[in-house]
Amino acid sequence: MNVLEKVPVREQDPKVRATNFEEVCYGYNQEEAMAEASRCIGCKNAACVKGCPVSIDIPGFISKVKEGNIEDAYKIISESSSLPAVCGRVCPQESQCEGKCIRGLKGDPVSIGKLERFVADWAFENDVHPEPPMEKNGKKVAVIGSGPAGVTCAGDLAKMGYDVTVFEALHELGGVLVYGIPEFRLPKERVVRKEIENVKKLGVKFETNVVVGKSVTIDNLIEDEGFEAVFIGSGAGLPKFMGIPGENANGVFSANEYLTRSNLMKAFREDSKTPIMRGKKVAVVGGGNVAMDAARTALRLGAEVHIVYRRSEAELPARVEEVHHAKEEGIIFDLLTNPVEILADENGWVSGIKCIRMELGEPDASGRRRPVEVAGSEFVIDVDAVIMSLGTSPNPLISSTTEGLEVNKWKCIIAEEENGKTTKEGVYAGGDAVTGAATVILAMGAGRAGAKGIHEYLSNK
Repeated sequence: MNVLEKVPVREQDPKVRATNFEEVCYGYNQEEAMAEASRCIGCKNAACVKGCPVSIDIPGFISKVKEGNIEDAYKIISESSSLPAVCGRVCPQESQCEGKCIRGLKGDPVSIGKLERFVADWAFENDVHPEPPMEKNGKKVAVIGSGPAGVTCAGDLAKMGYDVTVFEALHELGGVLVYGIPEFRLPKERVVRKEIENVKKLGVKFETNVVVGKSVTIDNLIEDEGFEAVFIGSGAGLPKFMGIPGENANGVFSANEYLTRSNLMKAFREDSKTPIMRGKKVAVVGGGNVAMDAARTALRLGAEVHIVYRRSEAELPARVEEVHHAKEEGIIFDLLTNPVEILADENGWVSGIKCIRMELGEPDASGRRRPVEVAGSEFVIDVDAVIMSLGTSPNPLISSTTEGLEVNKWKCIIAEEENGKTTKEGVYAGGDAVTGAATVILAMGAGRAGAKGIHEYLSNK
């Protein structure tokens, strides 16, 4: 075994997986996991832990995998994470824990994410789950949203003995994990629902179809329902558009709607009652993970798919693994290209997307080189559908119906990073509702911070 190289991970063949919604990556078996774990040198002052937003004891759990003691490895992970099977699949490890791995200085970093996934999947298969607290403290806390921030906060609070109820607006639990991330990256029945079940086993209660701000307000929860604190983890589900001519044409979708139809409502299945447009040629505007998810979904629904992104490949915000998988499957990347108009036929349906070539100029406020139009370089890509994947912002419903809860100019709730404390007493917030659209693991980190803040608040109250 070459200790400088990762143990390779088995995957579906690109030509086969481009036609189905089954999970792309097969993950490690125990022999492979133990071999990969043996590459970890067990740093005492582990940089990988500092790169983990939820501070998992990474050397600790990997050492148990190395020994073949997978149950103890799971117990170590569960002290810090309520969603290990999710994180092992969708976290950007290359820029977090694995990006800090000392092994990566000479060779490949340890495959921390794949090891976490293996441990979590092993726990599912062997009916191992986190143990509930011995005693309850009698204090009630409400959590709004069952996405990664809300579920993490709820799980941490339950472990501390709190009586926690999670309120979810949709009919399914999981938030962005069920409506935003495709089945081929994150299986819903086999992974997300099992992770939620583990949180239920800690004593957390869940109520679906409750739209906070409509069905009930935060003030109602505190004043009438007896909740002593509230955590807002409602995410950011309000899509953004470019504001270019033709955006109202039939066949223009937000990535949010497109993915929700496919992921949550299972529109890709023949027996689904939710329609979805199966375009022959689709343009996806954007370069993030959501754009890759939308593009790879459209491809599986039978389309030729173009990613239209105004910067170069080096600036693509999507994970390297997602870009690699998209290219393998046949997605076409039209880089340094920016849409200026969406064209429609006489019936109002999309017939093409007019674009202009770009070149990179001086760095902007984000540190990336600013794209500049190349005069006279307009051209048209013939398409029959356009999916806009330009990010999302929080829905203002909760903030507009809660007195004393302040937001910034982007309608994001103002909260302290270290503990989630908002401008309203007893109300905490974290995840995309505070930062705008970000990653699952960052939302989980915010959920942990919020649980810590609520615990400190109620302990001192």
